[in-house]
Amino acid sequence: MDRYSVRVRKAAHVFCAGHFITLSDTLCEPVHGHNWRVAVEIDGVPDAHGMVVDFILLRDLLGGIVARLDHRMLLPSANPLLAVAATTGPEGQDEVTVRFGTRRWVFPADECVILPVGNTTAEWIAMSIGRDLLTALAAAGKPLTGRILVAVDECDGQEGVWEHGSA
Repeated sequence: MDRYSVRVRKAAHVFCAGHFITLSDTLCEPVHGHNWRVAVEIDGVPDAHGMVVDFILLRDLLGGIVARLDHRMLLPSANPLLAVAATTGPEGQDEVTVRFGTRRWVFPADECVILPVGNTTAEWIAMSIGRDLLTALAAAGKPLTGRILVAVDECDGQEGVWEHGSA
C-alpha cells in the first residue's frame, strides 16, 4: 500500500516563549523559556493535482498559530494544581495571576496565552498547536482526512510529539 505525506519544518515556525510546569503535586519548576521549533507531518490521499495538502496553505496556517505564541508566557487552563485567573492590577491594567500553593506570579494579560491543556509541556503544546491547525484547515475548506503529527522541540533534539488520526 502506498503512503503519502507532507512535512513542514521551517525556520519561520519557531517561537520564543516562557512557561513552567508542575512536576508533581508539590513541585513546580521556575519560570523559564525556550526557542520552540514546530514541525508538522500530514498523511493523506493526494488530490487530483497530487497534493495531500498545499504546502503554502499549511505553511501559512501554521505560521499564524506559531505567531500567536511568540514572545508570550504560556499558561495552562486545565491544571488542577494551578489557579490561573484574569485580574485587574492596582493601576487598572489587565493581568493574569497564577498561584501554586504559596507561590504567586502576575503577568501582563496581553503577554500571556492561556492554552487548553493540563500543563505546558512540549507534548501538550504540540497537541494544542495540532488542534488549532486542524480547526484552521477545516475553516480553509481543507479538513484533514488522514494522520497529523506535530512535534515541538524545546531545545535542540528534545521534542514532544502529538499524533492524531490514521492514514
